[in-house]
Amino acid sequence: MQKIVVILGPTATGKSDLAVKLAKRFNGEIISADSRQVYKGLDIGTGKITRAEMRGVPHHLLDVINPRRQFSVSQYEQSANKMIEEILSRGKLPIICGGTGFYIQAITEGLALPPVPPNEKLREQLATKSAPELYEILRKLDAARAATIDRNNPRRLARAIEIAETFGKVSALKKNPKYKSAKIGLYLSPEELKKRIRARLKKRIEAGMIAEARKLHAKSLSWKRMEELGLEYRYLSRHLRRQISKDGMTHLLEKEIWRYAKRQMTWFKRDKEIKWFVPPLSREDIGKIQTIIRGG
Repeated sequence: MQKIVVILGPTATGKSDLAVKLAKRFNGEIISADSRQVYKGLDIGTGKITRAEMRGVPHHLLDVINPRRQFSVSQYEQSANKMIEEILSRGKLPIICGGTGFYIQAITEGLALPPVPPNEKLREQLATKSAPELYEILRKLDAARAATIDRNNPRRLARAIEIAETFGKVSALKKNPKYKSAKIGLYLSPEELKKRIRARLKKRIEAGMIAEARKLHAKSLSWKRMEELGLEYRYLSRHLRRQISKDGMTHLLEKEIWRYAKRQMTWFKRDKEIKWFVPPLSREDIGKIQTIIRGG
């Protein structure tokens, strides 16, 4: 069984920087595991790595689809597995990097995720429900999935219910891992993570996050779709529609990103294979990580 490396953890912990360092050290290529960075044009708002930050390391599954379209975990699983095989065929090390736990689980555990066709009758029933009502339905069907989902996104909640109604709990899906995974997690104290989230958000606003959202809408990305994309783009769209002020948007985003980080940790804490490290990483930490990757 061939090996892949996974760099994971909540937002704003420095995953991308570590992945690049390890790719340089181990002749690796990086595959993004971020459910919104797959979309073209969602750059500043998602904190997408820049060309300069890549430092010449190939990155994959960034900017692969128009944000007006949907991109499912099944599509991600197929695309990521194909890319892993291509990287391995070049004699290089595949490094999965990101914070979308469901994407990572699909690759490392080999989840059987056959496409679930639309259930129009169920969708009609769910269309009359509010987001809190949909969340409660999902919680009863699959509590583990409910713990990590964006509970303010009716479309995503309805889709999760549709899948749960078809297959039952995600955790019960058949698993057939293709690869041996070395999982490295980055973790910060709640206080430090909140500081990083605040500083990172401030930096992105200064870098033109609002202008980016305005440009996306001008290029036919609807307000409804921006709401569905969640987090930054949900509140940016509300600010651009003058529903909330810039300060109000910033305040709400800080809270929502923090809640998202907690959902990420809820998901990752279930995986006992993850070796956790606290940034900033010392030389000793890097040495330990390199030993883990080598299998020692």
